[in-house]
Amino acid sequence: MSTPDSFIDEVTEAVRRDKLYAAFRKYGWIGLAVILLIVGGAGYNEWSKARAAARAQAFGDALLDAVDLGAPADRLAAFAAIPADGEQVAIQQLLIASVASDDRPATLAALDKLAADTTLAPVYRDLAVLRKVLFQGSEAPVADRRAALQQIAVPGRPLRVLAEEQLAYLLVEEGKPADALTALTTLYQDQEATQALLERLDQAIRALGGSVPERAGPATTAPAPQADAG
Repeated sequence: MSTPDSFIDEVTEAVRRDKLYAAFRKYGWIGLAVILLIVGGAGYNEWSKARAAARAQAFGDALLDAVDLGAPADRLAAFAAIPADGEQVAIQQLLIASVASDDRPATLAALDKLAADTTLAPVYRDLAVLRKVLFQGSEAPVADRRAALQQIAVPGRPLRVLAEEQLAYLLVEEGKPADALTALTTLYQDQEATQALLERLDQAIRALGGSVPERAGPATTAPAPQADAG
């Protein structure tokens, strides 16, 4: 390469460096801002997670402390005094509705409000429906309780198996033990049945004079209770 060509290349490279430095001085802050935003966003995200976890733990601890109180009036006051927001409010209201109270209309109204709140997760709304049915007991017509339970006893609902259990008990209340036994036996073989539910079904089936069936397939949720010896 000739000297003039080499000189031109050096000048060209110098011009490129000058343009690069000038561009960096003019626009480099953008890249720095992006980096700061990424780092700051990650830090804020971690801080938010830690803050949410701390709030959830504090809420749970307060609930447990309230549950340990002896008198229903004390538990009711303690539940009501716990700071809550979002879905914590649903949990709080469900617990308040579970405390024995003389104000039955207010309790039922609170449960109806939760069940109708579409901003809540389905599990909370279904819990409110189930709790209302149990709270009403025989004071409400069987037809009304069945209609409420059937709405949450459909496939895909989070409390389907619990609703089906209560529907079977309604058959007993109506004097249809054979139909109830069939429903309970079918539910016992449901793979979504939990260990606690299986134990209740075992007792109910035996109380109705039935035999506890073997569960079809692997018991992934919980093993079936063993039959009594003898």
